[in-house]
Amino acid sequence: MSYLRYRPEIEQPAPKEQETIDGIIRGMTQQSETVEKREHHAVRASHAKSSALAVGTLEVAADLPQELAQGLFASPGTYPVAVRFAQGPGETLGDRVSTHRGMAIKVYDVAGEKLAGHDADTQDFVLASGTTFPSGTAEGFLRDGSVIGKSAGLPEVVKSAVSAGARNFNRLLHALGTESPKADFFGHPFSHPLVEAYFSQAPIRFGEYVAKLGAFPASPAQAGLKDWRLDPHEDEDGFRHAATAFFRDHDVVYELRAQLWTNADTQPIEDASVEWSADESPYRTIATLRLPAQEAYSAARQGFFDDRMTFRPAHSLAAHQPLGSVMRARLQVYRALAAFRQHENGVEPATQRSIDEVPA
Repeated sequence: MSYLRYRPEIEQPAPKEQETIDGIIRGMTQQSETVEKREHHAVRASHAKSSALAVGTLEVAADLPQELAQGLFASPGTYPVAVRFAQGPGETLGDRVSTHRGMAIKVYDVAGEKLAGHDADTQDFVLASGTTFPSGTAEGFLRDGSVIGKSAGLPEVVKSAVSAGARNFNRLLHALGTESPKADFFGHPFSHPLVEAYFSQAPIRFGEYVAKLGAFPASPAQAGLKDWRLDPHEDEDGFRHAATAFFRDHDVVYELRAQLWTNADTQPIEDASVEWSADESPYRTIATLRLPAQEAYSAARQGFFDDRMTFRPAHSLAAHQPLGSVMRARLQVYRALAAFRQHENGVEPATQRSIDEVPA
């Protein structure tokens, strides 16, 4: 199989892209202000409600072929990691509003050239359920985000109804042999957070090449969760309770896989709404994420992960530079929203230089 090489020219920013990004920051900040007034605390503008907060290791596989032995994965080794699992909304809602999920990974002790402005030896990977980002581009996200932002002030019962409608619509589509990424984004099934696969959705530089990343559950115990379903009428925090209960008794294992860029016509860099076919380029294992059994939601850990810690695509090796319209927006948007949140809460940001900072 032939793999396309990274070149700076593969990115093609749209005219007035900075104006679009500035609009996203304004809109999401206004959304955060609305939520802060209601919750009396500033929370993440997306993935606000964490469901598990874990530490463990990332083990880079030995004897990777040349096209996979790139960047962080160039040599076998074991790195400490902190991982945050969360629900999608940018506010603390009951779990009956079941939307897309998030999984953010911070890898520590990573040597090498970093992106400008990143001065810690860390590498962040920010992943979400679903192989694509439905809005596709920064311009599309500004359009869709304005709708989401306006909904922040609506009653939770309305959001629950929208989520249920999207979930039922996607269930119907599944019965017909298809699906809607946007419907899944707003109405995700009531499945267990630790049976999900999570994806970068947009591409990153992969050393000499380009790739999308995916984290796939890889333990028999997690596979046994496939039929688990939350009853939100019994527990509005059921995703958290289910995830932390599982962590107390089981190791959680994910295979981190890379999907290399092979076709510029069918695998666009700038439009994250287009799925890269696994038939053209399969996801291939590059590392194993091991999270041992632990107490994954202490009060100290929750305060550290949710208030003081940040996960950003900009926390990256130059060899894993985020690519494309959505990623270029995220480079700025995550930084601005984290600064707003921590300023409003009067919180000193964590240095995030060592796994030893993470509370038990």
